[in-house]
Amino acid sequence: MTTSTKTLTLKSSFGTYPHTGALKDGSVKVRGVNLDLLEITPITTVFRRMCRNHEFDIAELAITTYLAAKAYDLPFTAIPVFPVREYWHGQIYINTDIVKSAKDMEGKKVGVRAYTVTGGVWARGILAEEFGVDLDKITWVLADEEHVAEFHKDYPKNVVHQQGANIAEMLASGELAAAIAPGPVNAPNVKQLVPDAKTVESESHRTKGFYPINHTIVVKNDILAAEPWVAVELFNAFSTAKKQYLTAIKASASPTDAEKVVLQKAQFNGGDSHPYGVAANRKMIDAILRMGHNQHILPRAFTAEDIFPKNTLDLS
Repeated sequence: MTTSTKTLTLKSSFGTYPHTGALKDGSVKVRGVNLDLLEITPITTVFRRMCRNHEFDIAELAITTYLAAKAYDLPFTAIPVFPVREYWHGQIYINTDIVKSAKDMEGKKVGVRAYTVTGGVWARGILAEEFGVDLDKITWVLADEEHVAEFHKDYPKNVVHQQGANIAEMLASGELAAAIAPGPVNAPNVKQLVPDAKTVESESHRTKGFYPINHTIVVKNDILAAEPWVAVELFNAFSTAKKQYLTAIKASASPTDAEKVVLQKAQFNGGDSHPYGVAANRKMIDAILRMGHNQHILPRAFTAEDIFPKNTLDLS
């Protein structure tokens, strides 16, 4: 790998997390790169700006937003760094007057913020692969636009876009039979599909390695074409920042409650709370690619080799 003798200044925006803090405060640097960091809250607002205006050289992006962007050849590529991961069994809610089991959702309306939103893709994948639900027999009601504007013209036929719809109210009233991540719903007839979700999520992670990827880091293609080493140096810097954080909390005599959760997740991954790299994440990468294809977001079956730069495929 050849690193440029000059330092590139790259407009960047990614979230401030404990495991990215050393990059944000400058104690960990990207060799050959000066990160011109823009602090943008919430980080999710960066997604639309990147997809529609290509505003940043380096940006955090939801993984399925990236897959949708890849389907339309938008001019950036992800490196296998995954700063945010979440569980999703506990974000599937049902109106118990209508739904007694997951299969009851078929033939009915189910709400979700947007069709390509990452939590929605993972939750639909859980419904299909763990509960046997035919996703094509559900009418998906959306309350917001997609970050990738091009996808609007290619919605599946069983999608209804109702901009500004109140998913929580519609779920409580019975207009929706179920919803994914509806937000707070104070109604006795609205419950989690999986009542012991936290236990199920933890056990699924521990025993099956089911640890969904939510976000990744993308870099503009013109930068990667001219300076391919940037992808490797970014990966290394994110990895170093994360390792410093994990080393510190593992050595702590009194970790916080949040740190205890991180340490538990790390135990399930050989000591790493947020594994980076293709090899360590092959199962989850394959899963989200499969779900993206099955849910009509990707026009064909993609592989990890299709979505990350070649010089990052063996990094760990």
